[in-house]
Amino acid sequence: MKRTPKIAVLCAALVAGTLIIAPSATAAPGTSTGPTSGDPRGASAVLRGYAVDTWASLAAMTDKKTGLPADKLQGDLSEPSDNTSPTNIGGYLWSVVSARDLGIISTQDAFKRMKSTLKTLERIERHEPSGMFYNWYSPKDGHKLTTWPGSDDPVDPFLSSVDNGWLAASFRIVAEAEPRLARSADALYASMDFGYFHDLEGGANAVNGAGLNRGGFWVTPPPGCSVPGNYGDDGSELYYTCHHYDTSVSEARIVNYLGIANGQIPAEAYYGTLRTMPAQGCDFAWQEQKPTGETREYLGVPVYEGVYEYRGMKLVPAWGGSMFEALMPDLLVPEADWGPQSWAVNHPASVRAQIEHGLDEAGYGYWGFSPASDPFGEYAEYGVEGVGMSADGYASDRERTNVDAGYDGCREAGNPNPEFGDGVVTPHASFLALPYDKPAVLSNLAGIKNDLGAYGPGGFYDAVATQSGTIAKRYLSLDQSMIMAAIANDLLDDRLKDYFVDDDLEAAVRPLVEAQIFGSKLE
Repeated sequence: MKRTPKIAVLCAALVAGTLIIAPSATAAPGTSTGPTSGDPRGASAVLRGYAVDTWASLAAMTDKKTGLPADKLQGDLSEPSDNTSPTNIGGYLWSVVSARDLGIISTQDAFKRMKSTLKTLERIERHEPSGMFYNWYSPKDGHKLTTWPGSDDPVDPFLSSVDNGWLAASFRIVAEAEPRLARSADALYASMDFGYFHDLEGGANAVNGAGLNRGGFWVTPPPGCSVPGNYGDDGSELYYTCHHYDTSVSEARIVNYLGIANGQIPAEAYYGTLRTMPAQGCDFAWQEQKPTGETREYLGVPVYEGVYEYRGMKLVPAWGGSMFEALMPDLLVPEADWGPQSWAVNHPASVRAQIEHGLDEAGYGYWGFSPASDPFGEYAEYGVEGVGMSADGYASDRERTNVDAGYDGCREAGNPNPEFGDGVVTPHASFLALPYDKPAVLSNLAGIKNDLGAYGPGGFYDAVATQSGTIAKRYLSLDQSMIMAAIANDLLDDRLKDYFVDDDLEAAVRPLVEAQIFGSKLE
């Protein structure tokens, strides 16, 4: 990967042992209490305190020999799970870089941690023709899981497009952030071919004629639905998921960014995903609301620039209306900077929708809704259904309250003005909103920590119910790594984005993002 001068200078300083951090000192664990109004240094100290504690959970869940993080950890920093995924590993790697650059750990400690992880990744089993990693490994020794830990239920080894996307993204970051590991990280990155996930035809989902990415594939036929084929250049027949990733506001767009930059996925694929489903007739009346918009053409691909309306705003919805669908890629890709007529408007609209839902529409007193560990079970998908494309999308409360305003001319309203119940907020969703409403984020997090008590030795617990006060006293690796990335970007001027984006990626991707025009409006 081609290095930019600014990052090359930073890397040289780090190799020399110089820690480049913002001037304010790192707060001691557990001392974050909420910022003083109008005091940016106070806000920085609060965020540093959160980062210190969040890092403690990531360190506790990582095996010292393999450098692989567990998928989750109990709230007292005990009992790491015996499973991990490519996304968990990728998030851990960028969290190590973040912790180093924030001055939480030393340069040498970070180097040893990253080196250990990369060494393990170089030896564990993966799909050789594509270079992709399987979705579940044991963090204790790196073996591919074929039975689920604790239950011995069978696991059909799967290779996920989006999970491999986040791991590959971390290789770019490590290669740029730590020159001593650039050769290893670059080699792992170069071995991964995202073309194996890309269906040039797009199947029935490709309403605009462009290709789409599959959810992933198995190397042997799995139980249930699969589609045989091979989109790559080599290897035997694979068995793809029956679904494609066909929506634009999705965490899965990281795959297109990488595949297009690498020349493995055609540039037209960026416009192949849908803003909303089409509005004509009743064929798509299953979606949450009838969109409005106009059709534009990019690179010969006709795109319906549909938007939903929510509380006076217009925005492109995510499938389930969750924060991580909307904003996780924005942790690494400068989408708002590159897309002044698209993401620069849609991201703050997505944030405002979450705030207004939590504080006004549902009246929870708090906001931030995203899939997370469930206070009432193991795991659940939370979101703002009104800005989700699926009519039975992610609810924001324990009761799974359904919002159904109907679909003009096709479906009668079933529950247009619901009474919401025990709302469940997920702190990582607030952190993702930092670039778009920092004062609201800090105020919300202070309330979750101090009033709801959803804070422990590893930072914010994964979720909390606002009415009953029930807390999911667990830490999920993915969610903690999103928090670390968000804090590092805020305090260090989007440094993870600088590490991720090189000249070639910017040349390939930025013009595509700059060209698109959403119909999003904040007012």
